[in-house]
Amino acid sequence: MTVSTPQVRSEQRNGGLVGFVQRIPTASALTVLVGTLCVIGLVMVGSASSVASISLYGSPWAILARESIWMVLGVVVFVVVGRIEYSRWRKVAPLLLVVTFLMLIAVLVPGVGVSAMGSSRWIGIGQLQIQPSELMKLALALYGADLVVRRSEASKSYKTILGPLILITGFAGLLILLQPDMGTSVIVGCIAMGLLFGSGVPMRPVLKVIGSIVALAVVVAIISPYRRARLLSFINPGAHRSSSGYQVVQSVIGMGSGHITGVGLGSGREKWGYLPNAYTDFILSVIGEELGLIGALTVLVLLGALVWYGLRTAARAPDHYGSLLALTLVVWISAESIINIGAVVGVMPVTGIPLPFVSYGGSSLVIMMVAAGVLVNIARHEPGSHRELRARLVSEQRKSEPREWRKRRTGNGSHLVGGAPGMARLLQRHERSSSDGGSRSDSARRPRANRLDRSNRRVHRRRDG
Repeated sequence: MTVSTPQVRSEQRNGGLVGFVQRIPTASALTVLVGTLCVIGLVMVGSASSVASISLYGSPWAILARESIWMVLGVVVFVVVGRIEYSRWRKVAPLLLVVTFLMLIAVLVPGVGVSAMGSSRWIGIGQLQIQPSELMKLALALYGADLVVRRSEASKSYKTILGPLILITGFAGLLILLQPDMGTSVIVGCIAMGLLFGSGVPMRPVLKVIGSIVALAVVVAIISPYRRARLLSFINPGAHRSSSGYQVVQSVIGMGSGHITGVGLGSGREKWGYLPNAYTDFILSVIGEELGLIGALTVLVLLGALVWYGLRTAARAPDHYGSLLALTLVVWISAESIINIGAVVGVMPVTGIPLPFVSYGGSSLVIMMVAAGVLVNIARHEPGSHRELRARLVSEQRKSEPREWRKRRTGNGSHLVGGAPGMARLLQRHERSSSDGGSRSDSARRPRANRLDRSNRRVHRRRDG
């Protein structure tokens, strides 16, 4: 007969797959998920762009080579940003927002902005170009989180948060719509909604704002002939299969052609001119065709896991700013994923939003890697992480050895008591004290024992003499 005790029940709850997932450090999980998505994206971009690369540049590897360069730059940025304290972004956020607004205005100036396919969205020289609308997503997330935290601490009125945030988001959305780029405007609006939801603003004014934005988006879509055609093709793509609905129809055909396991990597037919933008906005269709339902579901599971660990990061963040910033970044990634996947399978209008970490992209990929790096840095401050343990040990060191702390203080916990070796000794001392149940460690008892032995030997010598 098995006796069920609280300890046994706790072990049963912590066991299995769920317990394993819960024990994984959030920062490590986010890093692995982002790296896996980037690898899948790099492989699939190489497969989906081979035909277009031959047609444009005469080599099947030209587009893949460019994507590899941007990917390397994104990985470097991800590693560097992941080591920067997320609280430091609060000082940089206002300047970043102002610079981004200036860049959005400069894009609209003839001769300054770089135009392609009827849109002026880039700024730069030659191959070194940046899309300011992508940078606006990051700037709004960083500045908006700081604005909400400062205003919520200074005043209890939600109007001090709602007004400035709507004003900034509306101006940014208007500049992006003038490019024109409605898809990015929607993402900027989603980021603002995430900030308002996380700030604790009452839902009634938030719902009013959402309703106003949706009504404005419908009006803008109806006024523009190009957007109106896309909206009608979304409602009934089969009726417009030879015009505005052609891309959606071909995307669905490609997804269905892969069945369960796909036709094989590199063997897809949609990329041979049948599916426009196969390696950018519709790369999920190529994945479904070449890797089948298994490959498409793998990407969806990875994105879902990334969102879940991002929400866990927001829940375990050490302060309000970190929690709100993590939530906003998760909303950003989720919105882009949902809109892209919805357009690929034909349940949402085509807006030109790429699939995060997977679609071909230059500045959009690098900026998304910056956002992922900030999210990972917030996750490193969760309870039980190495960074949190080191901060706790630094506090204990200040209390237990104040003189040595004053002599060797450098402002960084890793330089306590002689740098890394000192931190290692401190960690060992902490482990020994924990194992002894709060008693003195061996290193603390040994000098006293030596002094007692020497004293006893002196007493015995005097008696013998």
